[in-house]
Amino acid sequence: MGSFKMRRISKLTRVAVGVASLGLVATACGGTSGESGGGDSNDRGVAIAYDVGGKGDQSFNDAAYAGLTKAKDEFGYKTADIEPTEGETDADKEQRLVSLAKQGYNPVIGVGYVYGPAMKKAAARYPDTTFGIVDSVVEAKNVASLVFAEEQASYLAGVAAAKATKSDVVGFVGGVDIPLIHKFEAGYKQGVEDTKPGVRVLSQYLTQTAEEGGFASPDKGKAAAEGQIEKKADVLYAAAGLSGQGVIEAAAKAKVWAIGVDSDQYKQAPLAPYKNHILTSALKDVGGAVYALAKSVKDDKPLTGTQTFDLKVNGVGLSESNPEFAKVAGLKEAVDKAKEGINDGSIKVKTE
Repeated sequence: MGSFKMRRISKLTRVAVGVASLGLVATACGGTSGESGGGDSNDRGVAIAYDVGGKGDQSFNDAAYAGLTKAKDEFGYKTADIEPTEGETDADKEQRLVSLAKQGYNPVIGVGYVYGPAMKKAAARYPDTTFGIVDSVVEAKNVASLVFAEEQASYLAGVAAAKATKSDVVGFVGGVDIPLIHKFEAGYKQGVEDTKPGVRVLSQYLTQTAEEGGFASPDKGKAAAEGQIEKKADVLYAAAGLSGQGVIEAAAKAKVWAIGVDSDQYKQAPLAPYKNHILTSALKDVGGAVYALAKSVKDDKPLTGTQTFDLKVNGVGLSESNPEFAKVAGLKEAVDKAKEGINDGSIKVKTE
């Protein structure tokens, strides 16, 4: 099957899902669902194991759940979605993945890079099950690594922030200080700089490790946002999972703009009290990727290797659901122009 390295997406199939649609490789590359092949009665459908923050984060994990629900409705699948536990080890994660595979779920998807070491071991134990991991690359014949060009969506968020700011100070709040979240920050800063040089970007990470709660602490997000607002930031972009709710709450209270992440947070019911202050969201179609993997197993052509979801295939994007988005002078035009530049390669977005 050649290498598992990033490869250009060759044949695209359009799959409408949630707020975005995405393209995916329709041909499988190695890996098979084996004796209990796709559609066989032994296959119970798709299972997801959540990252920290769990279901109800209105962001990353909920986007995965939307993909699970779509597969369930469309294929009449049985599904399972399992919460993580506080302070768990890699062995606990491996046990969770193994238990789902043993029960006959196929594919079994770990939502988040934290599942990397556990998935490598679980996939080796269940070679006939297709596994998927979001936000990380695990090299194994029966694993699909579902990765995203977060920096591209974040660049568009930076364009929006630069167009919307009146104070010429904007903020970035990252959940955990890791390379994945650096991609969000790098794209955002570049988008701001390219659109309006001289705008200051205040950056803050909530914790050094996920175990310290950087993706699961709205109070930490709120405190960071309040600090940036005191320093005159009037547009705040959070890439912090559940913690981002605190950033959005602080922005709404101070009557400044928030930019959501992963899901279209303007449309999330629990965030409705703050939605008038959510200018836009940097979208990441985790749900589309979960659905795509479930469909590939059902069609007996399981996706494996690295699958990259970028702007070109609508794997990432920027929401425009808030009517205020259209009212910010020059915003839509600037975002459309940036999308063109990213897609034709004239804008190269940094990841660090």
